[in-house]
Amino acid sequence: QVQLVESGGGLVQPGGSLRLSCAPSGSIFSINLMAWFRQAPGKQRELVARIISGGSTNYADSVKGRFAISRDNAKNTVYLQMNSLKPEGTAVYYCQAVLQERSRGSPRVYWGQGTQVTVSS
Repeated sequence: QVQLVESGGGLVQPGGSLRLSCAPSGSIFSINLMAWFRQAPGKQRELVARIISGGSTNYADSVKGRFAISRDNAKNTVYLQMNSLKPEGTAVYYCQAVLQERSRGSPRVYWGQGTQVTVSS
């Protein structure tokens, strides 16, 4: 089964930058979309950014102009560049992929384990 391997989380000061990475580990036939969600303690998981196979992107209003999602198709890897980070950005960030494995006949949704991002001075 496909696993999404996340990296890049950590501690950063307000106004600082961080880049997250997410790479599927299994045998992939195609990827429909990849996205980043985040969840703070006591809050619901929310969509941060999404990139579709054709390259179109969507962002939460709260991160527009500060975050950028990108994709390396050769590596099947998605990145989230986070600039001008705010304390409100402190959360566990989860990678999501809608993809089709070579052994299956239809796309499925997969989630990463999450990576902690802490924005604090």
